[in-house]
Amino acid sequence: MSTHRFAILVAGGSGTRMGADQPKQFLPLLGQPVLLHTLRRFAEPALQVERIVLVLPADQLATWQRLCAEHAVEIPHTVVAGGASRWASVRKGLAALIDTSEGVVAVHDGVRPLTPFTVIHNTYAKAEAHGAAIAAVVPKDSVRGLSKEGSYALNRSRLRLVQTPQCFELNLLRRAYQLPELPTFTDDASVVEDLHPIQLVEGDYRNLKITTPEDLVLAEALLNAG
Repeated sequence: MSTHRFAILVAGGSGTRMGADQPKQFLPLLGQPVLLHTLRRFAEPALQVERIVLVLPADQLATWQRLCAEHAVEIPHTVVAGGASRWASVRKGLAALIDTSEGVVAVHDGVRPLTPFTVIHNTYAKAEAHGAAIAAVVPKDSVRGLSKEGSYALNRSRLRLVQTPQCFELNLLRRAYQLPELPTFTDDASVVEDLHPIQLVEGDYRNLKITTPEDLVLAEALLNAG
């Protein structure tokens, strides 16, 4: 593999929806912080990720430092303080890669600790070939759109639920993040799509985003099941 690989892990959660007394990225999952599980996924040697940048709210940097000491974390990574929005935080993460000129960068939710190796690798590989790729799955449930009269059925086979990682050619993502922030930006693909087509990679239903207490229960069950 000749392309350089980088990763930006964005963890901006406060834990409000979890009803927890600490941010969800620091909640214990089988005895270790959720974020540490996520970091380990990208540190997998076979992925050959050269640099991992972790973006955290400024007031959480000391907590992460303490947790790294507590769990004897030796995975090399750079920690930077995020911004007021996810968009601003990704921008800060990109700025930490200023000394790199080319490669593919994955942007990943810090609270997706179960992402399978194949999903990460395949998303990098597709972006290496096409410039931009994201992981996504087909909705399991029927989906309806809203109208003034009520609602209408949508064709589930033509819809996808977006996950992360979302991988991009480094300079493409830099160009996209030089444009102004818009309220329509929901993820990195929406920031990039005016500049470049987005390829889809098959995600995984186990690739949970830890948002509510039941997500944590399910994540523990999945990890225990191997």
